[in-house]
Amino acid sequence: MIPAAFEYQRPASVDDAIRALSGAGGAKVIAGGQSLLPLLKLRMASAETLVDIGRLAELRGLRDLPDGGYEVGALTTYADIIAGTKLGWVADAVQDIGDVQVRNRGTVGGSIAHCDPASDLPAIALALDYSAVLRSSRGERVVALDGFFEGPFQTAMESDELLVSIRRGPLPGGAAGAYRKLAQRASGYSIVGVAVVIARDGGTIGHARVALTGVGDHPYRATGVEDALRGSDGSPEAVAAAAEHAADGQTVNGDIHADREYRSRMAVVYTRRAIEAALGR
Repeated sequence: MIPAAFEYQRPASVDDAIRALSGAGGAKVIAGGQSLLPLLKLRMASAETLVDIGRLAELRGLRDLPDGGYEVGALTTYADIIAGTKLGWVADAVQDIGDVQVRNRGTVGGSIAHCDPASDLPAIALALDYSAVLRSSRGERVVALDGFFEGPFQTAMESDELLVSIRRGPLPGGAAGAYRKLAQRASGYSIVGVAVVIARDGGTIGHARVALTGVGDHPYRATGVEDALRGSDGSPEAVAAAAEHAADGQTVNGDIHADREYRSRMAVVYTRRAIEAALGR
């Protein structure tokens, strides 16, 4: 299909992009276009103005921060992450997203801002404790991703704000991570996807971040799993018991790919598998 008519702007800088968003009612940002263009073509979305930020080099790249943290520019592609991340488990997870075209064009900022309920990257970023860096004519604010995702395709970002990067602090010493998912075979989207970051303190688990996608109406932290893991010895029994909390407090999705009962059970299974992988089993 053909999208409804729209105006088109290609700003030359981030400041120009922010001015365009401030001055154009009904404006939408386009970068890689992997999510927005299909919606426009199907007329499931519309825009009075498309603000194309795809050539803003200042929004691309992966950077170490002085405090030991890390920042990923909004226009960093999946392929850039695979080539540049220092976390092998993240590279492995991203390598399994979409196909070559999606990985070469799709961007970190697009995935985070789009908030697809079954997208992999938001869960990975949640487990790593990233925050969204948002800029507008009013200034810059930093919003933790835990709370940024509000519902299906809904975030805390205002219409005149531009997501310029995601940023996190340093990981705990000895932290290890893993991502495990049950993928829908035709699309590769997650029926259930689980990202885990764990660090031991002596013989016990001192740090645990667990995030799921594909299960509820938006990616979320499984705080019940985290609470059960922290202070435990990480034994198979402790891991299995913790994983049972994977869908606590969630209205679990049911669709043609998996009904609620099956998806709920797979959330437990894949949470256990991700924790075991992070623990090195």
